[in-house]
Amino acid sequence: MLIKRHTVQSLQDRKGREPLVALTAYDHPSAVVADQSGVDLILVGDSVGPVVLGHVNTLPVTEDDMVHHARAVARGAHRALVVADLPFMADRSRDRALEVAGRLMKEALVQAVKLEGANPPQIAAIEALVHHGIPVVGHLGFTPQHLHQFGGFKVQGKTPEAADRILEQARRLEQTGVGLLVLELVPEDLAARVTSELAIPTIGIGAGPHCDGQIQVFHDLLGLHVGHVPRHARRYLDGGNLFSQAIARYARDVRNGTFFDTEAPGYVRQD
Repeated sequence: MLIKRHTVQSLQDRKGREPLVALTAYDHPSAVVADQSGVDLILVGDSVGPVVLGHVNTLPVTEDDMVHHARAVARGAHRALVVADLPFMADRSRDRALEVAGRLMKEALVQAVKLEGANPPQIAAIEALVHHGIPVVGHLGFTPQHLHQFGGFKVQGKTPEAADRILEQARRLEQTGVGLLVLELVPEDLAARVTSELAIPTIGIGAGPHCDGQIQVFHDLLGLHVGHVPRHARRYLDGGNLFSQAIARYARDVRNGTFFDTEAPGYVRQD
């Protein structure tokens, strides 16, 4: 049976009709689980840096890191639209953005790339990507690659002037050809304004209930993130404790000689 994959266009058609469900994934098993659970969009975020690779933030993530993890995710997702982040400084020129996005499309087989910000370098990069047939997802509000410029993980667009600036940036991104827009850490009323003014869907994270969809981090959702958990994260499972308890049981069974006991809890017959 042929499985029909979501596209940027099919998700655009959902605006105002049905909320979009998005989730990050960084490897093949998590992609399979997310895809089979019915999410519409899987983001291979450069959040792989702090979430999976142990970096303090997203800035050390390399082009090769993104290709490696995006390729694994793309192998496991057959329904969801797979989007990969362009890593820090990949937008420093049109040619560089095309080179990195081209690798993500050709080698990792993702269906779109995400790019943070709407300053002249990003607009030029987006124009080049769209011109070459590469779907682009935008990202405004708190953009993690600008962490040091913002002075930390802070809500953006709180003043009228800042809100107007983000709204104008959103309009500019849509005009440039961005197909979807992530809004991160912006006030609810600003997210509502942007969502109502744009024809493209917005996907919120820490932006309130008025966006066209929501995105969460896989490890936050399942309680697996061992570092800082943001206030906007929703935890649906205490996975860290569940995994720890299971591994502790395994260690106990090996040490007390019951690992091969066919009557022990957890034994799975292979016939």
